[in-house]
Amino acid sequence: MHSEILVPVVALVAWTLVMLAWMLVLRIPAMSKAGVDLGKLIGSKGSDADKILPAEAQWKAHNYNHLHEQPTLFYAIALTLALLDRGEGINLWLAWAYVILRIAHSLVQATFNKVSTRFALFLLSTLALAALTLHAGIAIVMDHSAPTPIETTAMVVDR
Repeated sequence: MHSEILVPVVALVAWTLVMLAWMLVLRIPAMSKAGVDLGKLIGSKGSDADKILPAEAQWKAHNYNHLHEQPTLFYAIALTLALLDRGEGINLWLAWAYVILRIAHSLVQATFNKVSTRFALFLLSTLALAALTLHAGIAIVMDHSAPTPIETTAMVVDR
């Protein structure tokens, strides 16, 4: 049996791969058009492309990078909640909210890239992540303070 919170985790990984494909489909032709020969590049980094490629082609690359930043915290906290058997109910809703907001953030950044809209989506997704983190922290404290079945049995035998 698996925790339901793993479904939005897989969904966000899948979305990241969609962004990778979208980036490659647009960026490779843009590089070719700009006269970039991948075979001759030595020691460059992705941000160097900002100087020679159209912004619209780079927006997808920037978003792909963003999907490797804060979402790593989401993966960690979602897996923690799954291991704590707390991946259902409100935590599942918050996880889906996080994923949907991150997908919306991607679509904004990859298309019209209005910073105020991106920031609002980022802030809302961060609030969902903070709530998930709070819930995981509470679960850890509550689980730690509750006696284990062995402790409960020992208390009964001692009386």
